[in-house]
Amino acid sequence: MPVRIGELSARSGVSPRSLRYYEERGLLASRRTSGGHREYGEDAVERVDRVQCLLGAGLNTETIRELLPCVYAQERGEPAPDLLDWLCAERDRVTGAIRGLERTREALDEVIENARNSPTEGRVNAGRAVGAGSGGALVGPVTLTGK
Repeated sequence: MPVRIGELSARSGVSPRSLRYYEERGLLASRRTSGGHREYGEDAVERVDRVQCLLGAGLNTETIRELLPCVYAQERGEPAPDLLDWLCAERDRVTGAIRGLERTREALDEVIENARNSPTEGRVNAGRAVGAGSGGALVGPVTLTGK
């Protein structure tokens, strides 16, 4: 039995605005009634849940749009040779992002350690930060209070 966007939103916990966005991006399909209302198939709740899970894992909507047909083909027992390639490529992308974040954390750790061991007892001359005219920018020396 078809469900309308409000019911799908309530059942999936996803806002109607997000559901329309998913449809616009090709992640979800609906039929229109004679009155122009969207109606979704009974499998829409599961599909929205899957989209939410993939988004939560860091995949973008374009990747999800291309990946979903492979996922569903595999579940139906049909060949989905591209699925493993997609998953491996996405895992490589995530691994690269993690490595970048780890390098950033290491650089921050080094700055923090240098500041803690500074002969001026934790004062770091930050100078004028880029965009110093906007609120919250650092100007002049900053005293670090963490130990």
